[in-house]
Amino acid sequence: MTRYTLKSLLIAATVLFPAQALAEPDARFLEWLEGVRTEARVQGVSEAILERSLSGVEPIPRIIELDRNQPESTITFTQYIDRIVSPARIKAGSTQYDKHRDILEKIGQEFGVQPRFIVALWGIETNFGQFTGGFPVVNALATLAYDGRRSAYFRGELMKALQILEEGHITPEDMKGSWAGAMGQSQFMPSSFLAYAHDYDGDGAKDIWNTQADVFASAANYLKGVGWNDDLTWGREVRVPAGFDPDQASLDVVKSIAAWQDMGVRRADGSDLPGRDLQASIILPGGPGQPAFMIYDNYRATLRWNRSHYFATAVGLLSDRIAYR
Repeated sequence: MTRYTLKSLLIAATVLFPAQALAEPDARFLEWLEGVRTEARVQGVSEAILERSLSGVEPIPRIIELDRNQPESTITFTQYIDRIVSPARIKAGSTQYDKHRDILEKIGQEFGVQPRFIVALWGIETNFGQFTGGFPVVNALATLAYDGRRSAYFRGELMKALQILEEGHITPEDMKGSWAGAMGQSQFMPSSFLAYAHDYDGDGAKDIWNTQADVFASAANYLKGVGWNDDLTWGREVRVPAGFDPDQASLDVVKSIAAWQDMGVRRADGSDLPGRDLQASIILPGGPGQPAFMIYDNYRATLRWNRSHYFATAVGLLSDRIAYR
């Protein structure tokens, strides 16, 4: 006699009777969603936007699965850089820089951000706008806000997403993004959008999904807002001397370039460090024995975009490869 587990029966029900297997949103979720509506009304979101945005919204199981199963990365720093700062991406970045050079340089001058960094961020975040995410942002944020693991944060982002819709920057149907609610070619969360998105073409919409000038200006405005200085680069790969104390490799350890020079730190090719009177730190993103980098305050600004040393270093390296091809 064949034995069936509860799991196998549920799977079979889903395959044979998909409409029946997909349960309607439970009463608790509907009650929770009504609370969202009430809060949004108080914040000035219109009934029209609430109806278009929240009608039919229900938890998306795939988003919970993705949120629950984010494995700790086992990729090494070198593997990450090889993957992210690949010859294909360098070539594509150079092509995109040339294609949009006029608007990039204009925006770079106005915001005080070197265009190569704008292009590098664009390339790493969405492969130059090719992969921006296909999840409906409001539904994704509602799923994560209801789930409870980080409900306060995602509820706040959901309210901000509704505010963006109320302001008319995008339609509910077109507001797509990642499973975690990051939106558009710059992958801004709604809070970042409200703080830094920029309507560069002056059409009344901060369109980080489809309008290239808005995408570039929004990225530049973000960097400017977190302290970018276009008189500096991000940093550079360096050699540290034999016996270098790994505890010195920290954002908390700040010395003049001259002091690092005196300690035996050199450029990657063995030549002297720059002669500028600047404060810098040494980092070892891959750990002791792996490539070392001397970084400046612009690197710290990049960390405000994404708090990952792998990411921030990749942005710097890709920007260099694009600019100094």
